[in-house]
Amino acid sequence: MRLNGIEIDDGFAEAFPMKATRLVITAHERAWAMHAAVSATGMATSVIACGCEAGIERELPREETPDGRPGVAILLFAVSGKELAKQVERRVGQCVMTCPTTAVFAGLQEGEPVPLGRNLRFFGDGWQASKVIQGVRYWRVPVMDGEFVAQESTPVVKGVGGGNLLLLARDTDAALAAATAAAQAMRAVPGVILPFPGGVVRSGSKVGSKYAALPASTNDAFCPSLSRLSPRSELGEEVRCVLEIVVDGLTEADVAASMRAGLATVVERGAQAGVSRISAGNYGGRLGPFHFRLHALAPGGGA
Repeated sequence: MRLNGIEIDDGFAEAFPMKATRLVITAHERAWAMHAAVSATGMATSVIACGCEAGIERELPREETPDGRPGVAILLFAVSGKELAKQVERRVGQCVMTCPTTAVFAGLQEGEPVPLGRNLRFFGDGWQASKVIQGVRYWRVPVMDGEFVAQESTPVVKGVGGGNLLLLARDTDAALAAATAAAQAMRAVPGVILPFPGGVVRSGSKVGSKYAALPASTNDAFCPSLSRLSPRSELGEEVRCVLEIVVDGLTEADVAASMRAGLATVVERGAQAGVSRISAGNYGGRLGPFHFRLHALAPGGGA
């Protein structure tokens, strides 16, 4: 398939089941809610080494938050509910409770509950107190600027991680411009995050390595410097830069919508902007049950 001069591979992005939750962080001023959100989602690009994948979903106006203050919604994804619970407790305790004026609430209504404020309350050293409002328990922990309020638990649901697009371009400038525009469009879809810095990753990986200790290694099939060296290379001389956009979502539909938005953005820019081909990372369909087919998601594809 060729659209506006760009070749769209007849392939698919292979994604995986994950556990996910949404947290709502509020504060006296929006800037402090954002400081907490940025900190809480730090070093959370890949479950390979970070424990979870996390990012900012969107800013929330006062009328959409539980306490009527400015807020930020973040999403966190992990390979298991147990690991996600561990990451939630650590990141909220170290990055949200520590941030001036913040409070934290569950952003999902249904799911398997994991502790949010349930264990963090012990920081109050016996001075903590709770209140039940409409059947939901909230903990009030005394801190030096007043109280840290945290909902007792947050629901965990089944999510989808690892949707992706590979943008093959003539040079770094073209690849960065296209990836930046695509990431902006993809991030605007509700229910998703792009966990890598700026939403873009240059060190795309394959499963396994020649070194037994490594679970993943460089995706030599898409490394321009290896185009004449690796027998797996899929690149011609015209491609000098490849960038990947990875997307995690609360549902399969969310990931598909985000990828669709990214594809449309790059196609609209056209081949004259420097991207000659769009591909996706997969493992032959052997590892992940979610297969996002590029032709179906491309403009006019009918998905």
